[in-house]
Order: sequence, then structure tokens, then C-alpha cells
Amino acid sequence: MTYKSTRDSNLKITSAEAIARGISAEGGLFLPEEIPTITLEEIKEFSALPYSARATKIFKKFLTDFTDEEIEMCTKNAYSTKNFETENITEIAKLDNKYLLELWHGKTCAFKDMALQILPYLLVVSAKKLNISKEIVILVATSGDTGKAALEGFKDIKGTRIIVFYPEDGVSPMQKKQMITQYGDNVLVCAVKGNFDDCQNGVKAIFADKDTETALSTLNCQLSSANSINWGRLAPQIIYYISAYADLIEKGEIADGEKINIVVPTGNFGNILAAYYAKKMGLPINKLICASNKNKILTDFLSTGVYDCNREFYTTSSPSMDILISSNLERLLYLLSDDESIKNWFDQLKKTGKYQVNSDVLNKLQEEFYGGFCDDKETQDTIKSVFKEYNYLADTHTAVGIKVYDDYVSKTDDKTKTLIASTANPYKFSQAVLQALGGNISADEFTQIEEIENISNLTIPKSLADLKEKSPIYKDIISKDDMKNYVLNYIKSSK
Repeated sequence: MTYKSTRDSNLKITSAEAIARGISAEGGLFLPEEIPTITLEEIKEFSALPYSARATKIFKKFLTDFTDEEIEMCTKNAYSTKNFETENITEIAKLDNKYLLELWHGKTCAFKDMALQILPYLLVVSAKKLNISKEIVILVATSGDTGKAALEGFKDIKGTRIIVFYPEDGVSPMQKKQMITQYGDNVLVCAVKGNFDDCQNGVKAIFADKDTETALSTLNCQLSSANSINWGRLAPQIIYYISAYADLIEKGEIADGEKINIVVPTGNFGNILAAYYAKKMGLPINKLICASNKNKILTDFLSTGVYDCNREFYTTSSPSMDILISSNLERLLYLLSDDESIKNWFDQLKKTGKYQVNSDVLNKLQEEFYGGFCDDKETQDTIKSVFKEYNYLADTHTAVGIKVYDDYVSKTDDKTKTLIASTANPYKFSQAVLQALGGNISADEFTQIEEIENISNLTIPKSLADLKEKSPIYKDIISKDDMKNYVLNYIKSSK
């Protein structure tokens, strides 16, 4: 299995190179040259296996330059009860005809743990295989959850440093507290004046800057990424959709081979792209439903084929989706077109903030995907109604997914059994959740989560409760134009 770039099909590299490099030199994203297959029999066999063994079987299809022993080492270390609070790693909650895939039982209470607990192991093995002696500097732009999950995964990993940039006013108080109290000798956290797209564009610009590459090389360092632009971040997300399907068969909720819908609340398009890869591997999926908040650029794109960033940016109660440039969409468009089209579209995006795909690509998109959105009021109403009807407490992002799914059913009358990705623990967004429950939101976030616990009887995760006694370590706030110098100055000072 070789990997190529979305902007250079002639490039052929190993999975270890793709993971170590993170992003291609010309700005493209790496993806496998072929999509491997998985049979229904293989999926059914998962029911007798722990999550780590399921992950091993799927990784073997993608990481063919890794030995079986290397893959098993990575999966067993990542997917264990030391990193997740449940033996199953994920859980599935049933609400009538819809099933919530709880991806938030890891250390940081968000779905990003599913990939970022294993990425450090994949990266270290990749560096060793490639005889990389330089220190790997991992740059991360985060809208909230990726940052903490990456920090937790990479803290004190030898041969690495990690720098996380987050939008100053674009994350929840709990997300911010998680990041700025992170310990570790090799970590750094910094706020950026702006939104997530400013952070993401700044990180991409650093990767593309040759002077920065040269300067880091003289310091015996090289860059990599822990965002989902890195294939080593995206590949682990494919696994939980296949694993969940096996669990639904085992529970008797679906028949062998029965098609399901999958709903994913998403901003950067990585989580839903992973579901698309699972479908192309052979997972029986009917429709992929892309759920957005008020920043509905993906909804509009899937409807019209026009991707237009020239619009108002909204700060919402589901901040991990407050994104206008969905990086992983590039991988999907490449699969539906070619690298020349990708170059043209993304050149237009860079110059004008807008591009339009052709009718053939739009038709292919609409065959696979449905896009919908909801605003903050609808999100709050959904949290309230789901709790009242099912005694189930959803976070703001999961609520977006539930609302968009309900709208989809009303519009299409499609009663296919549906799996909804539940991406975060509700305590991470305490103010919005408590407001939906009718509680007092004037108190601090830790009083808020205690009130939520009293109302819902949902136990507060220890990792969040413990934050109350932690003091901030990182207080830097910079402009988006200072990100490159900030990185270089930090590396120089640490040598």
C-alpha cells in the first residue's frame, strides 16, 4: 500500500512517511492509493475481539509497511483501560431507531482520543522505520477537543515536541482549562487572536514555508501534524464505525448486511470522511448525513456545489464545529475527481475564498451525502427534549447531529436505522447544557457541572472534576501573523 498526495498523484510514499510528514510539501494531503476491502464475515468476527484487536486487523490493511508486531504494540498500548474508562472503549446508547456511538470515554472526554491515543505510537514507530534522528515538532490547530487530546497523547514522548494553537475566544471554558493546565516537558499551548480557521491557516502556512523548514533543520527538527490532515489521525477513525456495526449485529439490533445511515456532527470533515472510507471498504452504509451548526458552509456546499468562505463567522455553543475551511474535504474531492481539479479549486479558494465543483462531482456528492444544520436555539431545544424523553444527556455537538437527523427523516421519510456519532461528554460544554436543562448558568463552570450532575445523575468524569484545583500554566496570546516566529523562538530557546 503506497500513499499519494491530493495535489501530486505522481508522488508515491509509504504509510510511515505519510504519518511522519503529516502534509505534503506542495500543500496536499496524503491518502492511500487504493481503498482496501473488508468483508461482512470479517466484520462479524469482530464481535469476539476486543477493540484493540479490531483496530489491529484494520490497520494491517492500511499500514502494510508496518510489521504485525509493530501494529499490535500500537493498538494494545493505545486502546486499553489505562486510557479509556470502559472496557469496550466505545459504547452505544439506543434511542428508538437511532443509536448514539459514544466516542468520549477517553482521557479528554472527546472523540479525538480515539485517534490521538494511538497517533504518538504510530509516529514513533514511523520515525524509527525511516531512521529519523531529528526531533519531531508537532503543530496543532484546535477548535477545542483536538488540542487537549493531542497534548495528552504526546506529553513526554521522547523525540517529540508539541505546540497547540487555539482561538482565544473560540473554545469552551472547560476546553480551555484542559489545555492551559496541561503538564509535560515537551508541550506548549498558545491562544491566537482570531478563530479556528486563523489557527489552521497559520499552521498550514508554517508547513509550506521553506525558510521555516530550513531554520528548523539547522536546529535538528522537522515538522509533523496531529490534526486530521495527518493520515495517522484519520485512519483510526475508520475503525470505530466498522466496530460499531459489528456491535449492532452482536446485540441483535441489525441483521447481517443491513444498511444503516451514519450521522456525524463535523466541521473539519475528518470524522465523516472516515465513515465514507468505511463505506468504500465495504461497510453497509446507506446515507452519510453531515450535520453542521450555524456555520453551515458544508450544508450549503453539499446542496449547491459552491464552497464560499466569504460569509459571517459565528461563535456557537458547539465550538468544535465553528469552522469555515474544512480541510479534509480536499481528500474526498480528490477521490471524486483528480489532482488538477484539486489544484484549481484550492488555488481559487486561496485567492478568492470560493470555488465551485462541476456537476459530475456534485452529483456524486449528493448520492453519498446529505447536509443539514441547526442553530443554537435548536441545539438547546434538542438537549432538553432528548433528556426529557429518554433521560439521556447529549452535549451540544451530539445534539446538532440528533436535530439534523430528525430533520432528515421529516424531509425524506427514510426510516433506516441510524448511527449518530456522539463526539463529546456533555460536561465539556457545561454552560450550554445547563442552560438547556433550565439551570443556573451564572456560576463558574465547576459549580455548573455539579448542578448538571444533580439534575441528570450522570457522573462527572474525574479528569474534568480534577481541573478545579489546577492552575493555568500557559498564558500567551499572539496574533495569527506571529505564529511562525513563535514556533521558531520556542524551538531555539528549548535547545
